[in-house]
Amino acid sequence: MNRPFFYTLALVLLSVVCFCQAEKPAELSKVRLKTNKGDIVIQLDADKAPVTVENFKKYVAAGHYNGTVFHRIIDGFMIQGGGFAKDGEKFVEKKTGAGIVNEGQNGLKNEVGTIAMARTSDPNSATAQFFINVASNEGLNFPSNGGYAVFGKVIAGMDVVNQIKAVKTGVKELGNLDPRSGQLVPSPSRDVPLEPIIIETATLE
Repeated sequence: MNRPFFYTLALVLLSVVCFCQAEKPAELSKVRLKTNKGDIVIQLDADKAPVTVENFKKYVAAGHYNGTVFHRIIDGFMIQGGGFAKDGEKFVEKKTGAGIVNEGQNGLKNEVGTIAMARTSDPNSATAQFFINVASNEGLNFPSNGGYAVFGKVIAGMDVVNQIKAVKTGVKELGNLDPRSGQLVPSPSRDVPLEPIIIETATLE
């Protein structure tokens, strides 16, 4: 086989491989939160946080976040949502699956515009609730209590996030699920928005 022909064949094969890769459907890696204040688009980082991203996408696909609210808002800190649904004038906690392994050591930092999992003091207790940082929260990074796992960032709609962080908040009763009985337990909570900030839909893109 002469060299010019060999090089031509190699280039053709390389072009075919590149074309096939380009035609391969891209994995869904973005989530659009349609809120009553506007849309927030989040780029997920499955390379750094595979367990967390898969968990989040599972809740999105199941429709869990549709109709939930941002129930805790602290300007200068974060906005938290994904766990409570609006029931009349009340916010009631939704049932979730088991907690996931904490990926707080993945190297991603809790910086402005990043999204991370909310949880209890148990590092492996995160389920569906998440928060979007509106400040650089170094105290949430590893090794502090295992770190709060960042798994993506806002790539569109940060203006919406800034609108949400500025709403007035106060003390309001939330219906929390008792982990043992599964019953709703009324509990007064601080930093609850006085106007409902609703996630109307969450969709994968």
